[in-house]
Amino acid sequence: MTHYEPSRSKYVADHVERYLATDGAEGAIFNGVPCVVLSTMGRKTGALRRCAVIRIKDGDRYLVVGSMGGAPKHPVWYLNLLADPNVTIQDRDQVYELRARTTTGAERAELWTVATTVWPAYDDYQAKTDREIPVVICEPRS
Repeated sequence: MTHYEPSRSKYVADHVERYLATDGAEGAIFNGVPCVVLSTMGRKTGALRRCAVIRIKDGDRYLVVGSMGGAPKHPVWYLNLLADPNVTIQDRDQVYELRARTTTGAERAELWTVATTVWPAYDDYQAKTDREIPVVICEPRS
């Protein structure tokens, strides 16, 4: 079994712990929008890492947006899934084993619109940074 290493941010670690302990009964709504728990494998540590991200469902797949509030760097979870695209998403009491891939071009533009429908602030975040904020599709493993 892989060792779980909670976030160094107590706030993030507590949110994830509360979500998992209650199957999302607590913590599934954040700032008025639904969220899920994304699990990745640490690219440096090999440890299991978890964070809550905004829930953006698109058919049988999930979209995750590496905004980090418009920070100049990508979130660590995004760097982790680039190194190992096998991720899990817990959506309340359901856990899905998925494979992540970053979108580009027209596909990214289309899915950006889907994402901003759920969380309009993504547009503000993109305006704050020079990096292109990644939109990642997490789809069932084949």
